[in-house]
Amino acid sequence: MDAQSRGRGDEIDPADQWVLNPQTGDYELRLNHSGGDSASPSQASAPRVPRSRGPVRDEDVARDDTPRGGRRAAARDGHGPAARHEVPGQRSRRAANGRRGQEGSGSGGTGVEPAGRRSRKAPKAAKSRRKKVLLWTGGSMAFVLVGLSAAGYALYQHFNGNLSTVDVGGAGNKNVFDSDAPINILVIGTDKRTGKGNEGYGDKNSVGHADTNILFHVSEDRTNATALSIPRDLITDIPQCTSKQPDGTEKVIPGTPNVRFNNSLGQEGRDPGCTMETVRKITGLKVDHFMMVDFNAVKELSTAVGGVEVCLAKPVKDPDSHLDLPAGEHRIQGETALAFVRTRHSFGNHGDLDRIKVQQQFMASMMRQMQSDDTLTSPTKLYKLADAATKALTVDTGIGTGAKLASLAQELGKVNTKNITFTTVPVLDNPAEKVKATVVVDEARAEPLFAMMRNDTSLTEVKSQKKAAKSKQDALLKGPRAAAGDVRVDVYNGGKVAGAAQATVAWLQNEKGVLKSSNKANAPAKTAKTTLEYAPNQADQARALAAMMGLPGSAMKQGTEDAEGLQAMVLTLGDDFESAGTPIVGPTKVPADVQQANADKAVCAK
Repeated sequence: MDAQSRGRGDEIDPADQWVLNPQTGDYELRLNHSGGDSASPSQASAPRVPRSRGPVRDEDVARDDTPRGGRRAAARDGHGPAARHEVPGQRSRRAANGRRGQEGSGSGGTGVEPAGRRSRKAPKAAKSRRKKVLLWTGGSMAFVLVGLSAAGYALYQHFNGNLSTVDVGGAGNKNVFDSDAPINILVIGTDKRTGKGNEGYGDKNSVGHADTNILFHVSEDRTNATALSIPRDLITDIPQCTSKQPDGTEKVIPGTPNVRFNNSLGQEGRDPGCTMETVRKITGLKVDHFMMVDFNAVKELSTAVGGVEVCLAKPVKDPDSHLDLPAGEHRIQGETALAFVRTRHSFGNHGDLDRIKVQQQFMASMMRQMQSDDTLTSPTKLYKLADAATKALTVDTGIGTGAKLASLAQELGKVNTKNITFTTVPVLDNPAEKVKATVVVDEARAEPLFAMMRNDTSLTEVKSQKKAAKSKQDALLKGPRAAAGDVRVDVYNGGKVAGAAQATVAWLQNEKGVLKSSNKANAPAKTAKTTLEYAPNQADQARALAAMMGLPGSAMKQGTEDAEGLQAMVLTLGDDFESAGTPIVGPTKVPADVQQANADKAVCAK
């Protein structure tokens, strides 16, 4: 029996049992109650488990040295290895969570940290403790829905059982993340009704459409991130995709042209992998992972964090969303928080684009609340956040365990909120409509923004080693250049332009005199960026080719060993390649009128 199903009279919250060990500076999970009450037999026999300092591996968590009696007792409480079970299907788990989900509402206050062993802490360990807590909850600093499972590694089994997963096949990344590459995570908020109290929201018969969509791009060096909102009413072409069915079979779903973006999920049996492919088609960015939530997530997470601070420039009374708040600052949670992010008739032009701005403000505020001292130093709040978040999440199998999610959280936690920028795909009213209800991509403004994200260029000024690294790469372009007739290169096509390798070789030979260039057809794998691989003794050839092609310094990949004989350089064309003769140098600034908001700054909705 887990903590949630025990009676109130004898319930002991697992979060209250994280105790600071002044000798080690670590929190330890002590399931034997150390307050004034006597412990139950199962609690008394459970072990003390120190929290892990480094990334968690599934095999590490699966090991257990608990004596048999303690192991059986831990299993009865739902924390031990014997309690391991398969992650339930989304529908069955969602129904169960809906019945037991929290429904706090109003602008109520914050949670109260329980008294107990944690009050007897050694002052000298305070700094160390804060550092550890920041590490464990690092992902919450990067994004509201990421990283809360890192609150307690010893509760891995519990959080792992909360998660629902979807196998998106080749649409995502099988690895949690690549250390030498950016990370792209698609956060999807659906309009599916699940949980008690949600009957009046969204489309009554909806299978769950892509209602709120944010592509979260984390830079390769983890110094900055861009959160790109994609309007649900954006008219686009949904590409063909493959979806795994409940019986394990695969279904190829034909593409659909000229429809709303939110139809990329749910319609025709499309799963989140189809939404990921649609995002790639629009932006040119491959999505590594997805995280999906429904209405309950806003209510449960805002309540778990103790409320989210928002500011209204004017009073709001919306009969549709039931939001009723005076002007000024408020701390909202539960039903009120859900009403705040759902209202579309209270701000700006009363449309979805203005609602997106309000949602961005809400999420930025929740991020700031999660990284506050009040949250980070409270094991109780950390546990509740992790529990609420993992119950609310459906993720791809690439991050479908507590350990994988915690590992991703630690990586994302390296990003400071001051370097996180919220923005929205630039759009225009759909010219095909007399009554304006949908939008289309404004290519002139959107493409520079997409290009910056593809090139991993920050939307904020970041003081880091990145500039020094860029200068080092740019230095590879400086120096003597070989004659065109001496340049030897093999060209591969790893981008989206069909026939690009052949066209480039023809251009190099006919226009630039690079007769020793060869078409090697398609690259082994698709790539976002064009690269030129060469040996140190081919540097003059590389500089010459880079000048012809308009390659940036970041494309130069110099090896460590000299080439032998007639070995050729390798040019792999990526998604950033448009045509032979067109420089592959992306923009460094987005157009001035593209909407941007910094996650570190509070803004009043108006």
